[in-house]
Amino acid sequence: MRILVVSHTYIVDLNCEKLRSLAQLEPGTEVVVVVPKRWRPGGVQKGTIEPRSWQEGSFRVVPVSNWSENHQGLLCFGAELVTLLQQFRPQVIQVEQGSRSLAYAQLIVLNRLLKLNAKLLFFTWWNLPYKLKPPVSWLEQFNLRYTSGIISGNQDGAEILRHHGYEGKIQVMPQLGVDEARFCPQPQHQLAAQLGIQPDQFVVGYVGRFVPEKGLLTLCDALAEIHPEFNWKWLLVGRGDLRPTLQEKAQKAGIADRLIWVESVPHAEIPNYLNLMHTLVLPSETSQDFKTLTSAGWKEQFGHVLIEAMACRVPVIGSDSGEIPYVIDDSGLTFPEGDAAALRDRLTQLMAQPELTRSLAQKGYDRAMLHYTNLALAKQQLAFYRQLE
Repeated sequence: MRILVVSHTYIVDLNCEKLRSLAQLEPGTEVVVVVPKRWRPGGVQKGTIEPRSWQEGSFRVVPVSNWSENHQGLLCFGAELVTLLQQFRPQVIQVEQGSRSLAYAQLIVLNRLLKLNAKLLFFTWWNLPYKLKPPVSWLEQFNLRYTSGIISGNQDGAEILRHHGYEGKIQVMPQLGVDEARFCPQPQHQLAAQLGIQPDQFVVGYVGRFVPEKGLLTLCDALAEIHPEFNWKWLLVGRGDLRPTLQEKAQKAGIADRLIWVESVPHAEIPNYLNLMHTLVLPSETSQDFKTLTSAGWKEQFGHVLIEAMACRVPVIGSDSGEIPYVIDDSGLTFPEGDAAALRDRLTQLMAQPELTRSLAQKGYDRAMLHYTNLALAKQQLAFYRQLE
C-alpha cells in the first residue's frame, strides 16, 4: 500500500515515529510524508523551521514549497507536489490539517485531475461546536463530499463532523503515540534528592502549561484541604503566566512549602520527572460560549501527558473535560471539572490506599501499551485504511 501523509506536524523528526512504524508493518507498504519547506510555528518572532529531506527504508519525508508559513488552514503547496504525486501514485492520501484546510482541497483536486483514485482522508483535533459562513462553509462541504474516511483525535470531534453532515467512516485515535522506550518506569532517586523529595512523601504531579484552563487553581484548592496526616509534595513541571497567581494562592492556603517548581524542561527529560510522581493530575477545565457557537474557548483535545504517565506506570487522575475520560477509561480516576472536593477525594484515595495506587498504575501501563504506543496506533491506522478498500 502506498500512503501519502501531508502535515506540518512532521517537520519534527520525533513526531514521525508512528508513520515510520506504519511503513514497517507489512512488506510493500510505503509511506511518504509531505511537510512544508518553511514553517514558522510561533510566528515571525519565533523563527523559521526548514525541515530536512530524509528516508529510512520505505519511509520518506519530503519538504515541498508552500504558501502560508504559520496558518494550518491556509497552508497549501507548490508545483513539486504534482510531480511527487505523479511519481509516487499513492493509494491513500491523508491530510492532517482539519476539515476546512486548503491543503486538503488541493489534494482532492489533484487526486481527480491526475486520476490517482486514491482514498482521501483528513485528521482533525477540533472538538468545539462551530458555525461557518461562506466561503469557508463551502470549502468544508467540498472537503467532506470527497472524503473516504476521517481520523479524529477525540470523540467530540467525530460527533461534530456528524452534525456537519459527514456520514462516512470515522476512526477516533490520537495523531501521535507514546515512545515506550523513552517513557517507561525508571527510578529517579538522585533527582528526587536534588529536589528535596523524601522517600515517604506522596508526589502529586502536573506537567504542562501554567494557564487557567488547565485547572491548576482547582488542584490547588483540592490540595489545600488534604488532611494533615498525609505527607505530600506538589511537583509542577512546565511554564506559564499563571505561576505568580498560583504561588500566591498556595501561600495563602499555607501549602507553598509543599510546591516544587521545575520550568523549561526539554521533552526528552520529561520521563525523569514523571517517574518521581505517585500520581499525575490533569484537571483541565472547558471554556466556551456554546450558545453562540463562537470559536473562542477551549476543551481538552486529548491530554498526551496522560499516556506518557501511564507508560511510566504512574496512576493518573483527570477531569471530565473533553477527551480525558475516554483516554483514561477505567485505568485511572476521573472527577467533574472544577470540583475541588471531588478531586481531593480522588487524591486522598490514592494517598490512603497504596494497593489502589499500584493497581491503577498497572492498569494504566497496560492500556498505554495496548492502545497508545506508536506501533499500536500504526496498526489501528492501517486497519482503518483497510476498511475503506
